[in-house]
Amino acid sequence: MSTRNSTRGAGNGQDASLLKVLGNWDALALGFGAMIGFGWVVLTGGWIASAGTGGAVLAMVTGGVIMGVVGLTYAELTAAMPKAGGEHNFLLRGMGPRWSFVGSWAITGGYVTIVAFEAVALPRTAEYIFPNLSQVPLWTVAGDQVHLTWALVGAVAAVVITLVNIRGVKIAGSAQSFVVVFLLILGSFTGGSTTNMQPFFTGGSAGFFAVLVVVPFLFVGFDVIPQSAEEVDIPARQIGRLVVVAVILATIWYVMTILTTSAAMPAADLAAADIATADAMGAMFGSDAMAKVLIAGGIAGILTSWNSLLLGASRLMYSMSRSGMLPRWFGVLHPRYRTPVNALIFIGALSFAAPFFGTQMLGWLVDSGAPSIVLAYILVSLVFVILRRRDPGMDRPLRIGGAGNGGVVIGWVAVVLCVALLSLYLPGMPAALTPPPWILFGLWWVLGIVFLLRIPSGIAPGHDAEERLLERLAERR
Repeated sequence: MSTRNSTRGAGNGQDASLLKVLGNWDALALGFGAMIGFGWVVLTGGWIASAGTGGAVLAMVTGGVIMGVVGLTYAELTAAMPKAGGEHNFLLRGMGPRWSFVGSWAITGGYVTIVAFEAVALPRTAEYIFPNLSQVPLWTVAGDQVHLTWALVGAVAAVVITLVNIRGVKIAGSAQSFVVVFLLILGSFTGGSTTNMQPFFTGGSAGFFAVLVVVPFLFVGFDVIPQSAEEVDIPARQIGRLVVVAVILATIWYVMTILTTSAAMPAADLAAADIATADAMGAMFGSDAMAKVLIAGGIAGILTSWNSLLLGASRLMYSMSRSGMLPRWFGVLHPRYRTPVNALIFIGALSFAAPFFGTQMLGWLVDSGAPSIVLAYILVSLVFVILRRRDPGMDRPLRIGGAGNGGVVIGWVAVVLCVALLSLYLPGMPAALTPPPWILFGLWWVLGIVFLLRIPSGIAPGHDAEERLLERLAERR
C-alpha cells in the first residue's frame, strides 16, 4: 500500500498532492515571521531588567548560536528530504515510526500551544490601543476576569486566519511578506540615549539564564520551513539554507529590539511599563501615537507567528495521518485548495477557545509547549548524527560540515546544547515550570501515548519505513 494511495484514500479520491506555490521570499518570511511573534513586544523590558542591556544581548546572541547549530542539522535534513512534515520524515528514516511519532507529536504540541497563545496575545495587545475593549464580564480564571468582547477579538481572528490557511498557503505567504518588511522597517528606527542602557550588565549568571530560557519560545518557527517543503518551488539545497538564514535574521531582530528599547528609557521604567517596548517607542519619539504604531507592529508579529505555526502544525498532522500515525480524518485535503482542511479546523478550534480562558493562559501555554519543542530539537539533532553514520550515501544536496566528521561533530554539539536547554525547565533550575504548565504538558502527552500505542512495533527505520508502516496497518484491518 503506497503512501500516495493511502493519502488519496484519506482525501476521498481527490489528488492529495500539495501545491508548490512558495518562492524564496515566501518561505523565508514564513520561518522568520514565525519567530518574531509577540514576545519581543512585552518581554524586552524584563530581559533588560534581569540582565542589563549587555547581558540581554549576550543571552540572545548565545540563544541564536544554539538555535543556529540546531538549524544546521535541519538545513541538511530538509534539503535531503524536502517533504511536508519535516521532523516526521527525518525521524522515520533514521529512527523508525515510533520515534518519528514522538518527535512529530512534540513539535506539534509546541506549535499548537503557541497558536493558542497568539489567540490570547492579540486581544491583550489590542487593549493597549483600545483601553475600553473589555466589556461584558463572563467568568474568572486564576484570578483574571474574562470579558466577552475581549475574548471575541482573539476568537474571530482565529476563524479568519484558519480560513486564510484553508484557502491556500500562497495567500498566507504573501501576507507575511508585507508584514515582515513592515516590521523590519519599524525596527530600524533608533534614538534615545546610551545613558539609559546603564548598568550594561546586572543580575549576574541568574540574569543571563533568565533571558536564555526564553530562547525556545522566541526562536521556534524556523522549523516551519521544513514543514512546508513540499509547497516550496525552489531547489532543495536552497530550502536548507533558508532555515539558517531565518535564524540569523531573528537573532539580529531581537538584538536590535533590545538595543533600541534600552536606549529609550531607564531599565527600572521599562520593568514597570505595561507593554515595555511600546512605552519605550512612545518615550523615544515623545508621542503616544508612535507607541501605538509599534503596537500595530506587535499585532502584525502576532499574526505572522500565528499564521506560520498554524501552517506548520497542520502539515505535521497531515504527514502523521498520511503515515497512519493519526486518524485518516487529519489527512483530508480540501477538494479545491488541496490544503489539510481538517487539521486546520482542529487547530483553529483550539485557538478559538483559548481567549475565553483569559490572560493567565499566556504563560501557561508557552511554558507547557517549550519542553516539547526542545525535545523535538534533541531528536532531530540525534537523527542527523545517526543518518550520517548509518546512511552516508544518502543524497544530501546541502552537506553541513563537509563529507568528513565535521558534520557529526556539529550534530553532537546540537544534541548537548539542546539537552542543556531542556534541563533548565526541571525543578530547581532557572526556568522550572509551575504546576499548571506541567498539567497541560501531561495532558498533551497522555493523548500522544494513546496514539503511540496504535503504532506497530518492530518496524525498522529506512527510506521506506512509511510504506512498511502503512502495509502493517492495512494488514491489521
